[in-house]
Amino acid sequence: MSVERFDLRGMAPQPWKNGAGLTREIAFGGAGPANFDWRISLAEVERDGPFSTFPGIDRSIVLLSGDGMRLRSHDGEIDHALIEAFVPFRFPGDVALDATLVRGATTDFNIMARRGVFRSEVSAHRKAAALAGADVTLLLCVAGAWSVGAGAAQRLAPMQALLWREPVALIPVEPLMASSTLLRVRLCHDRPS
Repeated sequence: MSVERFDLRGMAPQPWKNGAGLTREIAFGGAGPANFDWRISLAEVERDGPFSTFPGIDRSIVLLSGDGMRLRSHDGEIDHALIEAFVPFRFPGDVALDATLVRGATTDFNIMARRGVFRSEVSAHRKAAALAGADVTLLLCVAGAWSVGAGAAQRLAPMQALLWREPVALIPVEPLMASSTLLRVRLCHDRPS
């Protein structure tokens, strides 16, 4: 089973159109970057401003560093303080949101999945385990260091990731130091029941 390796620190950031931040695109699936079925990226939010809307897309965002931000929809239905690191927040990409920084810039991990095509799940892990994979699976080390896989295991340092674009069952992971945190993204085909 082939696996792709990424070092997010070496990826060139792309500025947002509104000038409020930068994005590092990690990976996507589908016809192209503008017509994706799923997309995983890292964003640096530098100032208050609107979030781009993505009709038909379900989103998850995870605070990685900084004091976070408050996300509010124009209709008041969504009012969420994204202030706890490594805790995912899900919301529909169709909704227009404004982001207000709590205190300075933040770095966030973003997952987008096209509704009716893929479902996404994001979770944080701190202990040795055999993690269930999915149709597409990504593991991102956000703190400490991790050993991933059995036998000739791969080592992940902070901001390094592994991506499987094909179904994988179980992935053994083990923290190599105290306070290690690993994010797992599972993307499953959204099949009709």
